[in-house]
Amino acid sequence: MALLRQEADPAEVGLDAKALGRLDRYFAHRVDEGRLPGFLVSVARGGRVAHLTAYGRRDVAAGLPVTPDTLWRIYSMTKPVTAVAALLLVEEGRLSLDDPVERHLPAFAQPRVYVSGHDAPGAGEGDGGGVVTRPAAGPILVRHLMTHTAGLTFAFYHTHPVDALYRAAGLQSSVPPGADLAETIEVYARLPLQFDPGTQWNYSVASNVLGRIVEVVSGQPLDVFFAERILRPLGMTDAGFQVGPEQAGRLAELYGDTDDGCLTPIPGLPLHGRPRFLSGSGGLVASAHDVHRFMELLRRRGELDGTRLLKPRTVDLMARNHLPGGVDLRAFGSRPAHDEPGNDGVGFGLGVSVVVDPRRALAPAGLGTYGWSGVATTTFWVDPTRDLTVQFMTQVQPRRSLRLFPELKRLVNEAVTG
Repeated sequence: MALLRQEADPAEVGLDAKALGRLDRYFAHRVDEGRLPGFLVSVARGGRVAHLTAYGRRDVAAGLPVTPDTLWRIYSMTKPVTAVAALLLVEEGRLSLDDPVERHLPAFAQPRVYVSGHDAPGAGEGDGGGVVTRPAAGPILVRHLMTHTAGLTFAFYHTHPVDALYRAAGLQSSVPPGADLAETIEVYARLPLQFDPGTQWNYSVASNVLGRIVEVVSGQPLDVFFAERILRPLGMTDAGFQVGPEQAGRLAELYGDTDDGCLTPIPGLPLHGRPRFLSGSGGLVASAHDVHRFMELLRRRGELDGTRLLKPRTVDLMARNHLPGGVDLRAFGSRPAHDEPGNDGVGFGLGVSVVVDPRRALAPAGLGTYGWSGVATTTFWVDPTRDLTVQFMTQVQPRRSLRLFPELKRLVNEAVTG
C-alpha cells in the first residue's frame, strides 16, 4: 500500500492556502448537513501535492473516517484507463484508431441504424416488435469507441427508442445478468445504433467494447492487461477490479440519496472476488494515491519516475478534441440527452473530456484541461496550462445532480495565484 501525502506548501507552488481552506469548508459543510458521507480532495502543481484533505466518514454507520488510504469505486474514471490500454496497443502497431471494430469483433460487422418503431419492452429488429433499421453509412471504427461517437448508448437514458431496446435486452446496468465481457459485447452488437458512426456524440457503453478489443488483441483478460501494463508499472498498488481481504476494511460504503436529501447505503460493485464482468467502462476501484499516479502519467505526457508507457505525442493525441470542426459536446451531442450547460465549451478526446472554449465552459478551467468523472461523484482533471492536477473522491450516486463539480472547479480556480 502506498499513501498519498502532501509534499509542498501551497504558496511554494502558487496556490492560496486561504482559498483552499474555503474549498474544504464548502465540502465539509455538505458532510455536516448530511449531503455527503465524507470526501477526499487533492490539488497538485508540477506534480507536487500541495493540498490534501480527508473529511467525514467512509462508512457512516460504522463511524469509520475517510483517510488518505481509503479505497473508492471510481466507476467511469475507468474509461481513461481503458483508453490508455488501447493506446498502448496502438503504439505497438497491433491496433489502429481507424480499424473497423468488426476486424477484432466480428459481431459488429454490417451495423444497422434505428429508423423507426415503438420502444415497447421486447421490441427489437426481427422479432415482430415493429422496429425498422437501415444499414449504417460506414463501419464503427476504434476511434468512434474512444470518442463515444459509435452510435451506442446506455439503457438508463430515456430519450431515444434504442435506449428502451437496451433495457429490453437486460442492459439496465450495461451487462446482462451473469454475463462476462465477451457475452455482453455480443448483446450490444445485436442492437441497432442510434445514428451513423462518427456523426454525433452520445456517452455510451463504448468503453466496454473497447475493453473487449484490448482483450482480443492482447490475448489477455482485461484485468491482467491492466495490472501488467498499467497499474503495476505506475505503482498504482491498490487499483484493480477487486478488493482483497487485506484491503476490504478500507473500501468506502456506497450511498444514494433519498427524497429528503438524506443518504442511504446502496449495493455497490461486487468487488470481493474477481468479477465475471470486467467493465472497461466502470469496473475499477482505486485509492487517491493510485489516481494521482495516473494523473501524473498524463501530466508528464506518458512517463512517470523513469517508466514510459506512452509517447508524448500519443498523450497529446488523447488530450485533443476529436469532435469534427472543434465543436463541443452540446453542439455535437445526441440531443436531448446531452443538451445541458455543462457541455458548453467542452469537447472530447480519446477517453477524456477536453475544454475547448474556457469562456463558454460552465466552470473555470484552462484551455485544454482534460479528465473525467464517475457516477459515485468522483472526478479528476489535468490542466496543462497551469500544470495543475485535481481529484475529488466521495461515494454518492445521486438521483439528481449534486452540482458539486462546478463549485469544486470554481474554488480550485480561486486558489491559483500564479
